[in-house]
Amino acid sequence: MKALIPTLLLALVAIGQPAFAENADRQQPVNIEADRMTVDDRNKVHVFEGNVILTQGSLLIKGDKLVVTQDAAGFQNGVATANQGKLATFRQKREATNEYVDGEAERIEYDSRNEKARLFNRARVTSGGDEVRGAYIEYDAITENYLATNAPGSKPAGDGRVRAVIQPKNDNKTATPQ
Repeated sequence: MKALIPTLLLALVAIGQPAFAENADRQQPVNIEADRMTVDDRNKVHVFEGNVILTQGSLLIKGDKLVVTQDAAGFQNGVATANQGKLATFRQKREATNEYVDGEAERIEYDSRNEKARLFNRARVTSGGDEVRGAYIEYDAITENYLATNAPGSKPAGDGRVRAVIQPKNDNKTATPQ
């Protein structure tokens, strides 16, 4: 059991670093609540089921199921899902601001090797009043780039188009006329 705990914590810390993560969150303990937990230590698979709540600092991930796997190199992948009709969610405070990043989708995947978050089906991400919606949203934490599309295999909502709302940014450094 003692060997399981470090493996489990490493896996959960890896999925707990989505886009815009507040640096202080990485130093916080990971807490998970669920109705059930199943561990396959040989295959490095940890499954949490039933009203799953993961917290680490300002990070909050909720879903009906969370599956964490680890590859031979020690990198983790996490998949959060919700039961039919509901959505898995995440929320995390942005670094050096009072704003939060919120996301939801039928399935949220995080790849620690490539530092990418992928949201599938009825995907939505909001940050600072900006919002992106689509059947598929991918965020690359290394390059800080988004991709939103109706990817093959995803279920487009409505007319199948990607939607974005981008709020104007106030620049307090604007020069005053003289």
